[in-house]
Amino acid sequence: MRTTDTSDDRRPAEPLPVVRLPEFTRADLDELSGNADDPFGIAELPLEWRSKDEHFGIRRDGRLVAHAGLVTVPVSVGGVRTDAVGLGGVIVAPDLRGRGLARAVVTAAVEHARGMGPRFGLLFCLPDRVPLYERLGWRVLEREVLVEQPGGPAVMPLRCMWTPLREGAHWPPGPVRLLSLPM
Repeated sequence: MRTTDTSDDRRPAEPLPVVRLPEFTRADLDELSGNADDPFGIAELPLEWRSKDEHFGIRRDGRLVAHAGLVTVPVSVGGVRTDAVGLGGVIVAPDLRGRGLARAVVTAAVEHARGMGPRFGLLFCLPDRVPLYERLGWRVLEREVLVEQPGGPAVMPLRCMWTPLREGAHWPPGPVRLLSLPM
């Protein structure tokens, strides 16, 4: 997957490849976010989060400027257990936002997720990010979602969205419970 970079001096765009990353460390996050205290805007939420197993990134001049992560998660929908591919850790360097990097890294991650087996992709996001994900084909799940936490299940305060990873996949009806920490 490639995206383009429009530099501030309006030079012609250069293709920036999305690459698989062997890991995504706290140092990577600090580099990408400029050492922001709350790079994802969710520090005030009383939730613990699950790490991702697969990582995708974009580098510009050797610097990591975008990331998205994936992890397979167990979900119960209407009392039936299934797996989904959770997308999380999506972030673009503040000085490069609005240039299509999130689209590129999320699209590459979802393309990889299509080969992982589960029928659905699942993510949690702040309400102001819903339009971005909708443009990428994600759909809002209009129901309460329970997620596992160390003290027991908790209602997810963020918006839950899903996307089909297989042709013809439709989100089933019924109560939704993520059977792991959220991603």
